[in-house]
Amino acid sequence: MGSIPESESNGTNNAMIPIIDLAPFTSPSPSPSSSSPPSDASAGARLRAAQDLVRACREVGFVYIKNHGVPQDELDRAFAMSKQFYDLSTEEKMKAPHPPGWAVHRGYSWPGLEKVSGALSEKTDEKWVRKLREVQDYKESYEVGSEDNPDQPNVWPPPEVLPAWRPFMTSFYWTCFETAKHILRALAVGIGLEDENHLLAYHSGHYNQLRLLHYPPLPAEAVEAGMFARMPAHTDWSTMTMLFQDDCGGLQVESPTVAGEFIDVAPIPGTCVVNVGDLLMRWSNDYLKSTSHRVQLPPRQDRHTGDERLTRARYSIPYFVSTDPDTVIECLTRGEQAEYEPITQREYAAMRARMQY
Repeated sequence: MGSIPESESNGTNNAMIPIIDLAPFTSPSPSPSSSSPPSDASAGARLRAAQDLVRACREVGFVYIKNHGVPQDELDRAFAMSKQFYDLSTEEKMKAPHPPGWAVHRGYSWPGLEKVSGALSEKTDEKWVRKLREVQDYKESYEVGSEDNPDQPNVWPPPEVLPAWRPFMTSFYWTCFETAKHILRALAVGIGLEDENHLLAYHSGHYNQLRLLHYPPLPAEAVEAGMFARMPAHTDWSTMTMLFQDDCGGLQVESPTVAGEFIDVAPIPGTCVVNVGDLLMRWSNDYLKSTSHRVQLPPRQDRHTGDERLTRARYSIPYFVSTDPDTVIECLTRGEQAEYEPITQREYAAMRARMQY
């Protein structure tokens, strides 16, 4: 597999999380009517980028991607609109509430509603579940999906609350999927699949999830004392996650070299962070790595109010890319000893969602 140049490493992360340039996949390709086939140089660039991406997904499970294809002006507007929503009163935000229970994951989730963990629903002991939820996750979120997802109907604020919210977020959802397509193709090439659209064929785009996250300011001491959490360590349930973050910091990923040690995933302008989800790890038979990650207090970002240290507000936008729900996730490589029993995306998501809501 291709090597990752030293110059593309990020020193603030102990040079462990590489930066991959996706331009060979996101740059305009020759039009279908063109008589000129892709050059050997462009084919070689695509292969190198794909192999570097897969190497990062094998060794770390996390990677920065530049030239990802999401226009910066759209990203800027998404963050601005997210802040606009979270600046609303609780009464206004609650006009688009997350439905009761775990089955539908849409609309506004208020602080304390969701409890992120790596647990599966096999652990159903009521006492254990209560213990898990003793420390609240101090964050709020808003979930958006495809309007054509029959299982997860969107929950929208009334137009008079935020007139531009629904049309923009609907459009932005599909903008993110265009980038996801490029990454799925690159992964297929880097893994060595014969058809670069092999993974993409299982992703119609209607079963992804756009999440707008806000971590409100709170006393740093409350997190340090274990009274509240930002987001505990967990893996994602999806094929993969694309994450856009502001400049606050606080995201950490488990070290690829020291189990239980976490390293910072510092914000790098112009990049998105991509991580492997559980489904892709199962699909690849552990060839690719779904890595535990968490959100802690932001480094050197506390502000003071009198004698009290308050954390800065943090905004991030993850986009979870998932297969269509009845896709059977089983070992991609025929003849290889499978590490996992086959499971559908629907079954796996249910096991994880039951524990969070």
